[in-house]
Amino acid sequence: MAASFFPNAHMHQCSVDFKVHQVITPPGSPASIGDPLNDLAARIASGALHDSDERCDAPRCHPETRVAVQGEVYSWIVDDDPDPAQKMVKIKWVTGPAGTGKTAIMGSVADTCKQGGVLVATFFFSASAFPDRRRKTVFIPTLAYQIAQHLPELKDPVAQAIRDNPLLFKKNLRVQMKELILTPLRRVAAGSELLGAILIDGLDECEAEQYFDSRASLCTGESVVLRSKDEDQREILEVLLELSLDPVFPFRIIIASRPERVFREFFNNESHKGSFAPPLVLDERYNPDADIALFLQAKFRQIRRRYRLSSPWPSQHILAILLHQASGQFIYAATVIRYIMTSRHGTPQTRLDRVLQAKPTTPGPNPFSHLDAVYTEILRSTPDPILAVKWLWTMKGEIPDWYGLFSSMGSHPAAFLINLLLQTEDGDAEHVLGDLHSLINVPPSGDLETPYRPYHKSLYDFLGSRDRCGSNYVGDSQCAEFLWLKFFNICTRMYTPIMLYDFRVDSGY
Repeated sequence: MAASFFPNAHMHQCSVDFKVHQVITPPGSPASIGDPLNDLAARIASGALHDSDERCDAPRCHPETRVAVQGEVYSWIVDDDPDPAQKMVKIKWVTGPAGTGKTAIMGSVADTCKQGGVLVATFFFSASAFPDRRRKTVFIPTLAYQIAQHLPELKDPVAQAIRDNPLLFKKNLRVQMKELILTPLRRVAAGSELLGAILIDGLDECEAEQYFDSRASLCTGESVVLRSKDEDQREILEVLLELSLDPVFPFRIIIASRPERVFREFFNNESHKGSFAPPLVLDERYNPDADIALFLQAKFRQIRRRYRLSSPWPSQHILAILLHQASGQFIYAATVIRYIMTSRHGTPQTRLDRVLQAKPTTPGPNPFSHLDAVYTEILRSTPDPILAVKWLWTMKGEIPDWYGLFSSMGSHPAAFLINLLLQTEDGDAEHVLGDLHSLINVPPSGDLETPYRPYHKSLYDFLGSRDRCGSNYVGDSQCAEFLWLKFFNICTRMYTPIMLYDFRVDSGY
């Protein structure tokens, strides 16, 4: 017998009674098809619907603001265009930089369309939401489900399409679009005169769907070519264009996004530029300053009532300064108001003074300079700004230049799980994040399900830029070191030896 490395070790034998009690068939396989519409409903991103519980705190336009923008979008949906060339055009692009209120506008337009009976379907992408709102996987099923709810006569053809092809949900977007939307519309001979709108917001926040087993690639050492988010976003745009060009499709599609390169190239492509309505660009033509001023005045009235402050507060001069520093960005005004209303330090006047004293630190022209200054001031109000930034990157599930931490989980973990991972002792979460309630939604302490969520994607644009974030920038190596230390601490604290081998090494016991 060969010499053993552990001469005094004894093996324990384990007997396991292994029985299969139930076979669970994956949804979509032939044996799992019962009611096809139930199968379809199980595959939609319910949180992407405009009135979902997941979007209960989503922004809406403040009353009497963004009236012209909303009116133009709604008019394009319901009114005939006098230009004969535009009568058959069914796609309109709404675009503007970060913080210009695109999601609030789309949410308010969705409410108006629903009241007018012309809302057909919505899909609100979000980089900070569950994966089904960040990827293309369930995009077409989500639209198809809502269209069938809007036109009940489509339910039978949609159900038949799923029965005929149980693997339909594994097909590409183009095939799904044809089978779940166009073919059913042809079978019921839907009239082209039907009014209706499909609203798609935040398409620039759609992430890339990866088609590989990361564990297998690690084991085999094979190189993996990652798909880019631009490719998935372009695929969605191309499918929507094909859908809109089919004569049987009667509805109008509004797509809202930042003016990223993939969208500019797509909507400005001469080969199909005539298939789009003129884009709606959220710039000074829609007078955002007047709307931001109304928003600030209303919110400051609310603060005056809450703290029993005398009127007028703040002065018209201070309001003018805030309006100038907003640079047409609603996110600046909203962040300032949240900071004044939620900060734990000082009176409302003290907090307002801190905002006014925050000066841009980046040289050269930067439309986000004052927003960056506010973000910097809020981080500085925390006991440890660098530690706070590390927590913010971890709760997002991303380290700069790394793949997603929580990709295999299928969703962002609840806030209390993040706390379990990162806290050294009870109370650390409140200590680190207590001054960041104006930047992130922090669930109540007893909530075991809701994840942390940033109020706006621009926060991570700021944190991810060394130039904009300055001394508070945290790189990938710092984040990695931080996380590895937390994992090591957990192993040290929680380790309990559970072994199948009892190594009884001679030690005098």
